[in-house]
Amino acid sequence: MRPIRRDLVSVSDKSNLEVLAGAFKAHGVEVLSTGGTARALMELGVDVVKVSDYTGAPEILGGRVKTLHPKIHGGILALPTAAHEEEAAAHDIPPIDLVVVNLYPFRETVENPECTFAEAVEQIDIGGPTMVRSAAKNWTRVGVVVNPADYGDVSATLDANAGALDSRMRRRLSREAFAHTAAYDAAISTWLARHDENGEAMEEEAVTPWLAVT
Repeated sequence: MRPIRRDLVSVSDKSNLEVLAGAFKAHGVEVLSTGGTARALMELGVDVVKVSDYTGAPEILGGRVKTLHPKIHGGILALPTAAHEEEAAAHDIPPIDLVVVNLYPFRETVENPECTFAEAVEQIDIGGPTMVRSAAKNWTRVGVVVNPADYGDVSATLDANAGALDSRMRRRLSREAFAHTAAYDAAISTWLARHDENGEAMEEEAVTPWLAVT
């Protein structure tokens, strides 16, 4: 088990963040973050490196593109092999060992009857699921946390293992991450199936049954 040295945190739900903040400070973890999450962590006394400073690429398109960068995804997806480590070093891509992400609140947004089609579309997360799936795929090296309720277990595991996550914990978190992104995409698919190409809500009988995932 290798200690967590670098972590990326980007969360819409900031509950229990103080639990992770304490663990990061205790174990000397370098924390990469964006926007409101970066501000929240700094308020908790965590030294944060902004993702835009880390990658050298600014946030663009009104925040639609923040973390979609080879230095982020290469750092998450690189295997601990000589070939990958050599290639990553050649491109100045340090490893990212832990990804803590929960997604834009799409389901909560569309529950509001006043929500417009355009507002709903802007709450379809792109970078978040990509990071989650990348980390979950590479669970043999990378930890991924999508549920604030897991922060306590993660912190305790880091304390028990000198700042590392054991393979059982990483595998469990990977399964939870894939379930999380699957449910998120199902919610989007269900919502889209209930609206026509102009964004107008359709009568229930007009909804394509196989898309109406619950």
